[in-house]
Amino acid sequence: MKKIRLVAIGLLIIGSYNCKDVKKEADKATDAMEEAASDMEEAAKEIAQEVNTIKFMMEPKSDSNVKGTVIFTEADGKVSMTAMLSGLSAGEHAIHIHDKADCSSADGKSTGGHWNPTSTPHGKWGAAEGYHKGDIGNFTADEAGLATKEFTTDEWCIGCDDDTKNIVGKAVIVHQGVDDFTSQPSGAAGARVSCTGIIQ
Repeated sequence: MKKIRLVAIGLLIIGSYNCKDVKKEADKATDAMEEAASDMEEAAKEIAQEVNTIKFMMEPKSDSNVKGTVIFTEADGKVSMTAMLSGLSAGEHAIHIHDKADCSSADGKSTGGHWNPTSTPHGKWGAAEGYHKGDIGNFTADEAGLATKEFTTDEWCIGCDDDTKNIVGKAVIVHQGVDDFTSQPSGAAGARVSCTGIIQ
């Protein structure tokens, strides 16, 4: 009987040590998970700081029905623009960044001319002869009048200190016609049919 008691006590002691080991391992695993969660949260904060996004509504001008949204996102030293539009006539249209974030006039001309901080000729983006920082180019609307234009460049920034790159305080204009990339100073793109001011 004494032997049985000793064996039982021995098993209890072993069991208590095993429980302690299991608890230690569980505590270690919990600490590791909490640390990993904290690291992920910090990484998410850093990513959020590195990505800057602004969104604006386009409003009709020149008695048109052209409206939509424009989203600018800055990440990794580049700015991406996505314009989603409706109410267009089917076919090609020009889109530019203009000098002033002022869409108050009925014809959109309160936005001034193309944004051209480097005083270069109007032209197709990337042309050796020169182009405005606002010379985005043309896009095509489908038969239903819908269109999406995407554009990415490292020659823009959102709210930086470089006046030759900062798009804040400018405007996005959609034109009724097509940019011919040669006519000065605007590409002969016709009436301004939609406008939004880029004010962060």
